[in-house]
Amino acid sequence: MDVGDRERLLAGAHHDPHSVLGAHPVPGGVAFRVFRPYALAVTVVAGELRAELHDDGDGFFSGALPLTEVPDYRLLVTYEGSVQDTADAYAFLPALGDLDLHLIGEGRHEELWTALGAQPMTHQGVTGTRFTVWAPNARGVRVAGTFNFWDPSAFAMRSLGSTGVWELFVPGVGEGELYKFEITRPDGSKTLRADPLARRTEVPPNTSSIIHASHHEWQDEEWLARRAEGAPAHEAPFSVYEIHLPSWRPGLTYRQLAEQLPAYVKDLGFTHVELMPVAEHPFGGSWGYQVTGFYAPTARLGTPDDFKYLVDALHQAGIGVLMDWVPAHFPRDDWALAEFDGRTLYEHEDPLRAAHPDWGTLEFDYGRREVRNFLVANAIYWCEEFHIDGLRVDAVASMLYLDYSREPGQWVPNVHGGRENLDAVDFLQEMNATVYRRVPGVVTIAEESTAWDGVTRATHHMGPGGFGGLGFGLKWNMGWMHDSLDYMAHEPVHRKYHHHEMTFSMVYAYSENYVLPISHDEVVHGKRSLVSKMPGDWWQQRANLRAYLAFMWAHPGKQLLFMGQEFAQGAEWSEAHGPDWWLLDPAYGAEADHRGVRDLVRDLNIVYRHTPALWQRDTDPSGFQWIVGDAAEDNVFAFLRYDAEGTPLLAVSNLSPVARPDYRLGAPDDIPAWVESLNTDTGKYGGSDVTNPDVLKPDPQGWHGRPASLQLTLPPLATVWLRPA
Repeated sequence: MDVGDRERLLAGAHHDPHSVLGAHPVPGGVAFRVFRPYALAVTVVAGELRAELHDDGDGFFSGALPLTEVPDYRLLVTYEGSVQDTADAYAFLPALGDLDLHLIGEGRHEELWTALGAQPMTHQGVTGTRFTVWAPNARGVRVAGTFNFWDPSAFAMRSLGSTGVWELFVPGVGEGELYKFEITRPDGSKTLRADPLARRTEVPPNTSSIIHASHHEWQDEEWLARRAEGAPAHEAPFSVYEIHLPSWRPGLTYRQLAEQLPAYVKDLGFTHVELMPVAEHPFGGSWGYQVTGFYAPTARLGTPDDFKYLVDALHQAGIGVLMDWVPAHFPRDDWALAEFDGRTLYEHEDPLRAAHPDWGTLEFDYGRREVRNFLVANAIYWCEEFHIDGLRVDAVASMLYLDYSREPGQWVPNVHGGRENLDAVDFLQEMNATVYRRVPGVVTIAEESTAWDGVTRATHHMGPGGFGGLGFGLKWNMGWMHDSLDYMAHEPVHRKYHHHEMTFSMVYAYSENYVLPISHDEVVHGKRSLVSKMPGDWWQQRANLRAYLAFMWAHPGKQLLFMGQEFAQGAEWSEAHGPDWWLLDPAYGAEADHRGVRDLVRDLNIVYRHTPALWQRDTDPSGFQWIVGDAAEDNVFAFLRYDAEGTPLLAVSNLSPVARPDYRLGAPDDIPAWVESLNTDTGKYGGSDVTNPDVLKPDPQGWHGRPASLQLTLPPLATVWLRPA
């Protein structure tokens, strides 16, 4: 063997070990070269032929046999106390095809997870695992794992052309084995890294990747067929229960959650659950928002197939599954993505653009085609492999602006002199367009806190700012959330001075397709739980909460409520213990308190689903009309919602603690009679039971600019829904 090859193999810095190791024709026969540190002897077995190789020192063994061609052969590797019978890893052609390499090089491999990572397979008639990793700056890459006692010396990978991809097929290695990649950096130092494309990981704080192949058999064909044929999310009933899986009922695994969660959510009537990030993350206190394993469900709750089982169970119960997805940043852990191959790779090479100013993390380089491919394929992966129905994309605003949380001098304008991150815009457009093209019926949702134009506009429709739409299906309405919560936090006597905070959202309600989010972010870190934000004594707090929830469900847009708020959880959420389920225990006397609020949420969802006026024209201005939006002195709001056939629902909120008998409201003159379909003051919800039990008929007396009017009793701190009788 050439001295240079020998030294590079020993140093873990050989880019083409297959050209040296294995069997190669030479003048007069075939040369066999094997590198197995700690082996006492190596024997080549080819049919009846057995030949012991010469020990060349440092773990190298070689020999030349008088053969006319390279035979099928195996190796007998003798260690102290054992003999390993194995195929030679260096006898195989690359197990990754030219098309895969071309697509990776172009940044267009939409099924990247089938090409990179650890893939159990049969290759050239031999079972084993193909290892592949993208590390273009590495001088060498080797595989370490439980199958080689974490000594990677004999498992050097080859570099496949100019793609930066390294590959090695290891025979006899299969599912369940732990592994990492040992990367020799440009400066010659070494780092042991988890696989960026690992489909399964160890349970944190352990960090190894695990070879995985799925064996789950899906049972949700009917769900997927209905999803593909259904109306888009903005034209369908869409109410979301947001969940942090590890703390919903602490200690439950994915499979145990599958026995409890679908029944609970179905009983409450939500159409979807939204799971806070499921992808693997080292620090539980990040709630999953600092991801290291973008292709692996967290092992804290079970295997990837266990997670599929949970999604399957939710689908079979008729519940859609949304998942928080975090392509904005990643943590700096030295075993994960940061400076993966010794130089900036997944992060931006400009330190000003790599470091996230708020979270101590690193931002992706969206301008690098392989990084963009990694993320776009990841979005497809969750939707196709795990049947996820939608991705809620976290922290979109931090991606879109070069000056996000940065002071002057800490950022550089784009080529047009603006503050927009053009690479991130391109990435989001590509991600949305690709996901919608490949996965029928899926929805993407942006958590975007600014007034960026066209978040939910199609990517090919240009806006006034010169950008095509970002292509999301829905966007969180952060403005509505902040304004309405600020209003509700005021004592009723002061609310008249803040009346516009509840009406301003209608000025921009149709600029995007909105979700109204009362998420985990609003009930942690000193912000108090939803019911605790409300003023007054305990009865008034619950009444305010009930009135607010019914106002929210009637407002244009979709609804999202975080776990625990559906039964007036009093304490802030903590990932350490989750919701206070004991509050629903009858022994606590919870029927009229916490159970009443939960019963209201169930009825809100039931009436909502069966009332197309509340969702069918959410993004159509003709689906909404104010009856009175300026009754500030009364703290009253009244508006009509219309379905596609023109059938209305009248929603009235009285956010004062006094009942208002004979309150007159303008009304359409083409509806002869109205009845209550929901009243948050009903006794079974814990209210004072001030209702309108009889049919309400309009008077011909004009009011609020309408040809007719209704006289009804408005309960204190309550919302009433009326429908045509």
